[in-house]
Amino acid sequence: MDSMLSVFLGLFFLGPPPVTWSHDVAPILYRNCASCHHPGGVAPFSLLTYSDTARHARLIAAVTAKHAMPPWLPAEPHFAHERKLTAAQIAALARWSEEGAPQGNPADAPRPPVFPDGWQLGQPDVEAAMTAPFDVPADGPDIYRCFDIPAPAATAHYVRAIDIRPGSPQVVHHVILFQDITGAARRRDQGSGYTCFGTPGFLPARGLGGWTPGSLPFQTPEGMPEILHARADLVLQVHYHPIGRPMTDRTKIAIYFTNQKPTRTGADIPLVSNRIDIPPGDAAYKVTDHFTIPVDVEVIGINPHAHYICRDMLGYAVLPDGKRITLIHIPNWDFNWQQQYVYEKPIRLPADTEVFMEFTYDNSVNNVRNPNHPPRRVEYGPGSNDEMAGLHIEVTPVDPDDDDELRMTLQGKMVRDSGGGGLRGGR
Repeated sequence: MDSMLSVFLGLFFLGPPPVTWSHDVAPILYRNCASCHHPGGVAPFSLLTYSDTARHARLIAAVTAKHAMPPWLPAEPHFAHERKLTAAQIAALARWSEEGAPQGNPADAPRPPVFPDGWQLGQPDVEAAMTAPFDVPADGPDIYRCFDIPAPAATAHYVRAIDIRPGSPQVVHHVILFQDITGAARRRDQGSGYTCFGTPGFLPARGLGGWTPGSLPFQTPEGMPEILHARADLVLQVHYHPIGRPMTDRTKIAIYFTNQKPTRTGADIPLVSNRIDIPPGDAAYKVTDHFTIPVDVEVIGINPHAHYICRDMLGYAVLPDGKRITLIHIPNWDFNWQQQYVYEKPIRLPADTEVFMEFTYDNSVNNVRNPNHPPRRVEYGPGSNDEMAGLHIEVTPVDPDDDDELRMTLQGKMVRDSGGGGLRGGR
């Protein structure tokens, strides 16, 4: 009883115990930040040791208080692999900085995560790279470049995972990996790639995966491995963003095979608009698109895309009974941290559900991410200082026999979009 009284009096007079690196801070950073902040990671410094972290204590407190780090954009719903701090965790990091960043008892610290020097998923079945380095100039417009990699497999394989590692992640904004069964990319690439934007310059353009800063290796959903066709070339589409000094990139790829055949099929519902013409000073310019899903589906992932002055992204579904479900809401878009999001559990949508995209752009002086000072008119285009609007909803039919109907309906939408009739937005 006396000991309990002593503890109570100690807490009453002395306040709560100090926040320490070992007991409080390390678990937060290891779970939410270390995937980028480790030796060899894309972040500029490591956060795996006390000495590495303590020197950045004030910076950590500042950027987490502003929700700038860790870079998790969706406000809702919940997704797998979230990197989002709670209010209590943000307060703990602030207290740790204010109290002088004490280490505490090293024995209390969890074991730091291990990041292999090689590929995150271990030895791949295929490892490939751009055939030659590519020089990115110090200044100038963004560069969209495609690089052909000769066919890595003489026979077809099912792919369960793909990892991509840029040689110079400072200038690589994102990477998309395609496979080419036509030979067109090989003919166009004379050794240093070729200019490409949107599609990689051949059809069909079969996507295999991608990379954005901080992203995890792409792993196919359960029962949905991708097929790598026999003698298909790999084609990297790389978006480079000059940073003020010349850089050289040679992006690498790791591919992991599986013997398991697909048991489900996937489809991409593209909600898009190219009717973008934003006057300077307009702080609430909206573009929209929608699509009616003809069959029962499960939504497994979603991938939003826009450039600098997009502010708010909303994707939602309206069920046949009128119920509305939020598929994604990003109230503070950041061009530098886009990625594909996978749901914790698939979202079931019945036939005749309508899905909507609504993006809002802020082309005013109050938008701190506006690259133009003063603001200028911004139109649809490929450069980072132009704008885009795209929300790709990844679904799988509940009944595999409905796959053809879904694909035919999607093909009709894409034909209408390419002719302008199905694109909505602007004013």
